[in-house]
Amino acid sequence: MSSSRRRGRPLPLRDGVDPVRIRLADPGQGPRSITEELRRRFPDRLAELTEALEAGQVVTADGAPVTAATRRHRGMDVWMYRTPEPEIPVPHQIDVLYSDDRLVVVDKPHFLATTPRAGHVTETALVRLRRDLALDDLAPAHRLDRLTAGVLVFTVDPAYRGAYQELFAARRVTKTYLAVAAAPDGVPDVQDRSSRIVKTRGILQAAEVEGEPDAHTRITLLDVRDGAGPDGTRIGLYRLEPTTGRTHQLRVHMNALGTPILGDDLYPRVRDVTPGDFSDPLQLLASSIAFTDPVSGETREFTTRRTLDAWTRGRDQGAHQGNPPSASAPNSCKL
Repeated sequence: MSSSRRRGRPLPLRDGVDPVRIRLADPGQGPRSITEELRRRFPDRLAELTEALEAGQVVTADGAPVTAATRRHRGMDVWMYRTPEPEIPVPHQIDVLYSDDRLVVVDKPHFLATTPRAGHVTETALVRLRRDLALDDLAPAHRLDRLTAGVLVFTVDPAYRGAYQELFAARRVTKTYLAVAAAPDGVPDVQDRSSRIVKTRGILQAAEVEGEPDAHTRITLLDVRDGAGPDGTRIGLYRLEPTTGRTHQLRVHMNALGTPILGDDLYPRVRDVTPGDFSDPLQLLASSIAFTDPVSGETREFTTRRTLDAWTRGRDQGAHQGNPPSASAPNSCKL
C-alpha cells in the first residue's frame, strides 16, 4: 500500500501538494450524475475538470475513477487535483538543520507560510520540503507564522506524528525567540506579560481583553543600540520566552508594552504591504526549540543559524551575559 493511501488520500501528491477532497450532495439533493454536479460547482474550471475526468484523476475514496455512471451515497467524498493559482516566489531558501527517520528540522525564512492556506500553497515550507526532499508523508509538528523565521519541526513517519504533535500541543517544549524592537529609555531588563488574547475571524489584529489570562511571555532585554532604529530611535535585542501559544502572542505582548517589533505590519497599526515586497521582514526569529523526545527519551535542542537584519550583522545574538535564560537549555542535538 502506498504512503498516500496510508494517509487516507486516494491520489498521490502532485508537486508536493495534496489533492482536494470534495463532499458531494446527498442522493436526491443534487444532480444524479456526479460529473454533472462537479461541472456545476466549478464552472470556472471546466477545462481542467474535463481533462481530469478523462484522465481518471477524479476518484472516490477507494481510488476508483469517477465516471458518469458512478453512483453516489450519503456523505460521499471525491478527490481531485486543483491547480494552485500563480504565487510570487519567496526568494529565500529553507535550510535543513537536522534530519533522521522521524524528524526533519529546518530554519524557515521570513515570508514563507508553514502549510498551505488561502493564497499560499506552493510557496509554503511543507510543499517545498515534500517536493525537494521527496517525503510525501512529511507533516508539521507545530507551526510558525508566515512572517516569523526560525526553527520549525516536521515529522517524517506517520506512525510517530501524533507523539510529536501532542508534545507541542501539551506545551512540553521550550521555545525561545529573538526580536528587535523599540527600546525607549527606562524599559526594564526583564518583564513578564500575562493577558487574555482574542483573535476574531475577519479582523487582522488580535487584541488583549479583560478576563483570565491565557497568554504569558517572559521578555528579556539583552542589549541596546542608540540611534539604530527608525528615525534614529533606540532599539533593543530581546529574548522572548512564551509558555503559551496564542495567535500573534509575541507581537501583541511586545506592542502592549510599548516596544513593537520592527517590521510588524499589524502592530501597533495595520499597514499595507505590496505583494512581493520582501524588503522589510518582521524582526522576529524562532531562535531555539528544546524537548525530551517522546520516542527515544533523549534530550533534543535545535538552534537557528539565522540572524535579524535590523541588528548588528555578525554579532553573537543572544550571547549577552547580563540576563541568563529563565530555564536552562539541554545540550543534545544542538546544530
